[in-house]
Amino acid sequence: MAHQLPSPRIALVLGITGGLGRALAVALHGRGYAVRALSRDVVRAATAARLPFAVDWRQGDALRRGDVLGAAQGAAVIVHAVNPPNYARWREHAVPMLANSIVAARNAGTRILFPGNIYVFGPDAGALVDEASPQNPTSVKGAVRVDMEAMLRHAAEDGVRSLIVRAGDFFGPDVPSSWFTQALAKGGRSARVIQDLGAPGIGHSWAYAPDLAETFMRLLDREDRLADHDVFHFQGHWIADGRGMAQAVQGAIGAHAPIRRFFWPQIYLAAPLVGFLRELIEMRWVWREPVRLANAKLEALIGPEPHTPLALAVAASLGPYPARRPAPSDLAAVNA
Repeated sequence: MAHQLPSPRIALVLGITGGLGRALAVALHGRGYAVRALSRDVVRAATAARLPFAVDWRQGDALRRGDVLGAAQGAAVIVHAVNPPNYARWREHAVPMLANSIVAARNAGTRILFPGNIYVFGPDAGALVDEASPQNPTSVKGAVRVDMEAMLRHAAEDGVRSLIVRAGDFFGPDVPSSWFTQALAKGGRSARVIQDLGAPGIGHSWAYAPDLAETFMRLLDREDRLADHDVFHFQGHWIADGRGMAQAVQGAIGAHAPIRRFFWPQIYLAAPLVGFLRELIEMRWVWREPVRLANAKLEALIGPEPHTPLALAVAASLGPYPARRPAPSDLAAVNA
């Protein structure tokens, strides 16, 4: 009699078309999980995600509790990496979406994976920030993120397990909404100008999405050593001089793309029309103050954190090389 193979564990990913959601889906699949995803438009989401493996797509909205509860049935882990549509109305949308994930995790008896960021802090947190540093954000999004983390902390009292890993500004392959893709190297390898966002001599924290996703996996591997609600800091790429990331991009693209100081006034003019630009203004302080994440707690549990060398991470983040137009000599050879 043939033995039936055990079914793979299921990971429900909310926000799979975002940079972190996609990276976590790839990492979970690599750990043997079957990936399930919830989307309002399954066809569009499948096209945008471009994942190299089968996904169990479920039609639904993270704002509708019934949709989330249905998608979470049988899940071993829930990734909550979903953001409000068009990066607008954070409190009205982000808070109820997380509340739905909490109820779904309680019903399924599973752990929520929540990618955190430095937005929960303000300038008073200091230059080196650990998990217990004061949270006094200066932005609307930061205040909402503080409340969302508190929701997860309080949910642990009701048996809902969660894992937060805070990191710097995200970059990586298929990370569409980030400082890296929207400002510093807009256009990827085709960028004609590289924008230097930081102030001279001011360090900045960057998080390469695949490294951060692998960090979540290594923490999950140690589930028996995690608290019901646990928080870790991921140091990522600390660029001591803010100009270092722009120089790394130039090294990958070529010197023909000049580095120029980012012209902040243009952002203020365009911000009323573009949600992402409003976020840039709110978080401008992280380019004026150094915020480095202390990862001692993380490395005490998993050892050295995953770390792709900066040059390789930047090269992968810039995307494929643009197609070269055939030179006249090439065409002459073909037509000969």
